[in-house]
Amino acid sequence: MSRISASGDNVASSVDHLNARILIGEDPAEAGRLAAEVILETVKANPAAVIGLATGSSPLPLYAALAVSDADFSRVSGFALDEYLGLPDGHPQSYAEVVRTEVTDPLGLDPVLVHTPEPHGQDHAADAEAYDAAIRAAGGIDVQILGIGSNGHIGFNEPGSAFDSRTRVVPLAERTRQDNARFFASPEEVPEQCVTQGIGTIFEARQLLLIAHGEHKAEAVRLALEGPVGQEFPASVIQRHPNVTVVLDRAAAARLGEQAKP
Repeated sequence: MSRISASGDNVASSVDHLNARILIGEDPAEAGRLAAEVILETVKANPAAVIGLATGSSPLPLYAALAVSDADFSRVSGFALDEYLGLPDGHPQSYAEVVRTEVTDPLGLDPVLVHTPEPHGQDHAADAEAYDAAIRAAGGIDVQILGIGSNGHIGFNEPGSAFDSRTRVVPLAERTRQDNARFFASPEEVPEQCVTQGIGTIFEARQLLLIAHGEHKAEAVRLALEGPVGQEFPASVIQRHPNVTVVLDRAAAARLGEQAKP
């Protein structure tokens, strides 16, 4: 892995919603297989495709489905959405390590073609600018995989993030740190800052693939697809993108079409 620095059809349904195609599986495993088809179609059309890689629990069924496919990912490039600041190299919860163990190794990607933001440099702003430049030099992202936070964050773009924001260092909202504490030995170990692709960077991808599972994500999904578009709920920006696929399990899709509950 390189760092970029300045130095089953019968159980699934599909609907069109605004600019988004929504695929719904019965459970996370089925949703993962549906999401995998999006990536497999892209790689079949372009074996040297550039994929934006998300971490967290939402894309895990997708990566598991890709790992058992017979596709050749050896020419695929990957760019991670984000990386924590303050964790040592090799920490199991650093996103460089998560991407290696969950994506690069299982799928057989070339580590030289898989990139994460540089968290250890002396000039974070320059390193972030270099990361955006590396994405452009690779030809841009063909499919950007996204999860969604309960507060609407995508990547680590917390509420209030500008829609034209670029890769940069950001503080993590306390709610996000609490949500991510399950991955660490204690809540105190969750970093307070990270480097994240900006919403503007994300929006430049040719296709967005947003994945969500579980009842606890249902309201966030509803707001992202049906709520007002605004910086207070960053994921709402997907309503403005011309090519979006949303893959949900039944629980995460449960509130689509509802009026907001009091």
